[in-house]
Amino acid sequence: MSLYLHDTASRATREFQPRQEGVATLYLCGATVQGLPHVGHVRSGLNFDVLRRWLSHTGYEVRLVRNVTDIDDKILAKAAEAGRPWWEWAATHERAFEEAYDRLGCLPPSATPRATGHITQMVELVQRLIDRDHAYAADGDVYFSVPSFVESYGRLSGQRPEEMQQAEEAVPAGKRDPRDFTLWKSAKPGEPSWPSPWGRGRPGWHLECSAMSTYYLGEEFDIHGGGLDLVFPHHENELAQSNAAGDGFARYWLHNSWVTASGEKMSKSLGNTLGISALLRRVRPVELRYYLVVPHYRSTVEFSDEGLDEAVATFRRIESFLHRVVQRTGEVDPSEVTTEFAAAMNDDLGTPQAIAAVHNVVREANAALDSGADESAREGAARVRAMLGVFGLDPLAPHWRARDGASDAEHRALAALVDDLLEQRGQARANRDFATADAVRDRLHACGIAVEDTPDGPMWTLKDG
Repeated sequence: MSLYLHDTASRATREFQPRQEGVATLYLCGATVQGLPHVGHVRSGLNFDVLRRWLSHTGYEVRLVRNVTDIDDKILAKAAEAGRPWWEWAATHERAFEEAYDRLGCLPPSATPRATGHITQMVELVQRLIDRDHAYAADGDVYFSVPSFVESYGRLSGQRPEEMQQAEEAVPAGKRDPRDFTLWKSAKPGEPSWPSPWGRGRPGWHLECSAMSTYYLGEEFDIHGGGLDLVFPHHENELAQSNAAGDGFARYWLHNSWVTASGEKMSKSLGNTLGISALLRRVRPVELRYYLVVPHYRSTVEFSDEGLDEAVATFRRIESFLHRVVQRTGEVDPSEVTTEFAAAMNDDLGTPQAIAAVHNVVREANAALDSGADESAREGAARVRAMLGVFGLDPLAPHWRARDGASDAEHRALAALVDDLLEQRGQARANRDFATADAVRDRLHACGIAVEDTPDGPMWTLKDG
């Protein structure tokens, strides 16, 4: 069964055929570390973590590079506004992003290169473009010449160069065409700079990813990923400068959609951000991850408290099932995913259909557990663990068992006690001893625990207040 992925460049879903058999190479545009991470920022990291896990599950050796943009106009502006050194500002927020990725269960990348650590490679790429007459220097700045590559420019985003409008701000004197973009910025007083053949300066944003991706993954690699907002101009310009320099660059382009709030893309400029730290005071990291990875990566997630609460409740039903099986039969190791799950994931990472396959197994295994067919329940739990593992959501995996120290330990202890009482309640109901069953429920209710009977079995939650 082959994997098919939607390629932005061809606007088609194509069979994944890696450059090297058995090896999948991915480059993901990571954070520009200008501020604290919100859910809109981390969705991309989560979506591509699921892709990485599915590729690994199907036998690929995966090499994933996720960069850090630690020098940028916005970083310099925000650091100056805060009265802090730019490098300290960038490092502080880089740590915040890394902590968010880790808490939400993202596997560590093969490499996490910083832009400031690869100035040499960027200067070399600019020189290659100048040598091929695709770039030119002007008063210490260097620009990519879009007219020199006009036949190919725009093929990723669908933009037509002849229809592009000049920006309202004034065009620098040395710029030959309004569509040309900056590769190297000449040094300005008070800003960091590095030496180059064109004078001291710093790299343009688009240049950074072209240099870092090819340095780690080669002149041609398999998948370039990022958020939908990066298609133009960032990824368009990456593709143009890399191809113009003679590199094959990315074979597939994958883009995840936005997280929106009130219908608008989540961004700091709109003031509608939802910080990771604040959300993780409301829900557990694994629950927030469930909320963000279950929708299809190319669909928009309209953030709402109601949607988050529903996701939390749904995940807890799955979690409760696994705890019930373990409590009754002992530890369960992951086995294999179902054919329905695999088919969904191979169809452009069809996560909604894949999670439906998980729920189907949970429903059947819960019924087996209630009827005393423990072995069937164990088999179902093993499959559920395997499928949740692809999502990075297996609550019995070491990562989640070790999360948040005492709080997670307390939750597991509480879950074990509650599940034991629910087991007693289930037995009482099976014996038609409804007085005992109601007494167990009332006891839980008095302790602040609400119980709901669902098709997937009883689900419990802590009541508010």
